[in-house]
Amino acid sequence: MAGAERRRSTVWGKIRAVRCEDVKEWCVRRLPILEWVPIYDWKENLVPDAVSGMMLAIQQVTQDEQTRGAGYLASGQSQPTPGLAFAALSSVHPVFGLYGSFFPVIIYAIFGMGHHVATGTFALTSLISANAVERLVPSTGTNFTANNNSGVLGLSEFEMQRIGVAAAVSFLGGIIQVAMFTLHLGHATFLLTEPVISAMTTGAATHVVTSQVKYLLGMKMPYISGPLGFFHIYAYIFENIRSVQLEALLLSLLSIVVLVLVKELNEKFQRNIKIVLPIDLVLIIATSTACCYADMEYVYGLEVVGHIPQGLPPPKLPAMNVLSEVVTEAFGVALVGYVASLALAQSSAKRFKYTVDDNQEFLAHGLSNVIPSFFFCIPSAAAMGRTALLYSTGARTQVACLISCALVLVVIYTIGAMLYWLPMCVLASIIVVGLKGMLMQFRDLKKYWNVDKIDWSIWVTTYMFTICFAANVGLLYGVVCTIVIVIFRFPRAKTLNLKNMKEVEYKYKTEENCESLKQVKIVTVSNPLVFLNARKFHADLMKIIQKDGTSSQACEDVNKCEQNTLLCSFSNGSCHGESLQPCQSEQCVLILDCSGLNFFDYTGVSMLLQIYMDCKNRHIEVLLACCKASLIKAMQYGGNLESENPIFFESVSSAIDASQIPRKYSKFSEQSEV
Repeated sequence: MAGAERRRSTVWGKIRAVRCEDVKEWCVRRLPILEWVPIYDWKENLVPDAVSGMMLAIQQVTQDEQTRGAGYLASGQSQPTPGLAFAALSSVHPVFGLYGSFFPVIIYAIFGMGHHVATGTFALTSLISANAVERLVPSTGTNFTANNNSGVLGLSEFEMQRIGVAAAVSFLGGIIQVAMFTLHLGHATFLLTEPVISAMTTGAATHVVTSQVKYLLGMKMPYISGPLGFFHIYAYIFENIRSVQLEALLLSLLSIVVLVLVKELNEKFQRNIKIVLPIDLVLIIATSTACCYADMEYVYGLEVVGHIPQGLPPPKLPAMNVLSEVVTEAFGVALVGYVASLALAQSSAKRFKYTVDDNQEFLAHGLSNVIPSFFFCIPSAAAMGRTALLYSTGARTQVACLISCALVLVVIYTIGAMLYWLPMCVLASIIVVGLKGMLMQFRDLKKYWNVDKIDWSIWVTTYMFTICFAANVGLLYGVVCTIVIVIFRFPRAKTLNLKNMKEVEYKYKTEENCESLKQVKIVTVSNPLVFLNARKFHADLMKIIQKDGTSSQACEDVNKCEQNTLLCSFSNGSCHGESLQPCQSEQCVLILDCSGLNFFDYTGVSMLLQIYMDCKNRHIEVLLACCKASLIKAMQYGGNLESENPIFFESVSSAIDASQIPRKYSKFSEQSEV
């Protein structure tokens, strides 16, 4: 009893020790909306956010209708009524795509940290959830028809069963993401290297294009999935090539040409025009009107979206009885959605100079999947197209996404029913053109080949695993393959054990200006630079740059900071640009002795380039000595190193001479290997 009382008293003491400031800080950290809303500049930001929100709403409606609204029909089945139309990727009714553009966006605006990240329906997670839908509620042999209504949204029981499975995938995937947030697994994202993410998203985009070929050709074919399903689909298409519908093919080609042409013109003249032409919306309106007045559904047999219910649904618990059967898809949704979303959030943060907490993003996306699953929403994530649109239209904050939610709500209650006559082949054309950015990542192969052929091999094999199996399988393979290769590369390196990085400083009065001091820092890099330790290397080097003074104690502190850089790579270092600004009375030169840099990867080269640009922006001259030819080639290929003076030197001495420092400098002692 005494022990229990002591424990209770200890817990009560901790509760009493909590201050209001601590609670407020925790709330702001977990609810980022409390941080940016009070300081929102209505005069400066409202107009660009409103314009971006309107454009985003148009894209949300058109692309969500495209990725969810293309009807699905099993082989050999006739379509009883046009209302029985299922999403092409998630295999559910198109109206659920509209819900997926409303609820997740609001949740992420409250919990997310990306200012230019618009969550919603996402092609990659839709393909994964479609596997569960088709496996558990197959269309072949069903006894349900469009006339067998469930009373919910006026849809059939069959359609409600399908969305129940998709919502269950979203629910369990969100629970997994929240669990990963609780376990602080967001900081393990360094394992997700750029080649792996690029290959996985490119492979998934290839899957999406393949899933739309049957709509582009107007063919009726069964749902094909599983290992090597990608190749079975094309085999089926070539075997049944005579069943291609000429009207659908011509309309698809015309739509693709118009979309590509107008989008290229919009991109070319985006600096001269404030609002780009929403060609997706124009095309949807034009083709829907033409299909309605020409009665193409019956005259030519074109497949259309069909009936779309109006209004928001009442909340309902997802199909909990199938959770154990959708675990694989849920993990795929959790990992693929998070990886794609985090990459966009980090890119946005880097571009607009703010920070994103990797772990908080797990919570934001997890809740964006869990809560909307009660409102018949399919798995959600951020998409490259929506983020690019927010960039181009000048969005400032998440207010743009909230404005788009209001407009999507108007569509749900009023305009949605007008999309009945929208041809499926037009929606498929919008999908294919919208994925151009992901498919263009094939160009990354050239830079990976020039920088590191191992990364090139990882990209190719990850892509092959993705198209042969699935996006989640490709992602898992890429991560495991990267870890295994690094484990085998490090022992073969001659400098596996790291040397202490030694700092040598020189201060002297120049002959031209006696009041000006010039400071030189020489840092020996004697460890491999790869994705495992690139962030820590950057953080440690920034600490050396911001240090001042030549005392021995300062050098000892630096040595302690730099020991075992590789072993400490799992801690995410952070640096603040404000502290890096050199003193105005000093001219700083940083010399990196790269004689011990035996191998590197694309991430390591990118980090060196980032360090070079950061120092250049702060008027710190960076010189690299003893670089191998492969490193020089990689850096010259990977970044803009145009400078009036050379930055690569054969030795430290030549670098010091180039920095116009007298040759009277003390030699720094070599440190024994750890």
